[in-house]
Amino acid sequence: VFTPLGWGDWRSAVAAITGLVAKENVVGTFGILYGFAEVGEEGNEIWGSLAGSMTQIAAYSFLVFNLLCAPCFAAMGAIKREMNSTKWFWTAVGYQTILAYVVSLCVYQVGTFITTGKFGVGMVAAIILIIGFIYLLVRPYKESTTFNVKLKGASQSK
Repeated sequence: VFTPLGWGDWRSAVAAITGLVAKENVVGTFGILYGFAEVGEEGNEIWGSLAGSMTQIAAYSFLVFNLLCAPCFAAMGAIKREMNSTKWFWTAVGYQTILAYVVSLCVYQVGTFITTGKFGVGMVAAIILIIGFIYLLVRPYKESTTFNVKLKGASQSK
């Protein structure tokens, strides 16, 4: 699932999933999975091992995914409480995660094309998604004509 994002290594996928509990768990998970008993707050111990497992573009894709994907469980609980609807809660969490995947895919595929010149199916998907983003940004705004409000006792001015 995460291979098109450039970080198909199982350790990166596990770290991304543990990031749902709390984003700071990503560094701790990398520390455990790369064989370090303890990782400091800066995470300096693991950077050399981590750099050998993914390219710079893949690392950037990983960062973009983790920054945009669904927040930690505590924030998700607050979202559920504030929305007061299970359907809208899952819609919000799903939207955030899908958006993170799409943006991360575009970052990795375009970055790989620029740095290595590789053009594949992932790049075609990224181009289609970027065209979709651009369309959503520049499409004309249409005022809704379906919402009508009738106030009882309101004066009718002509």
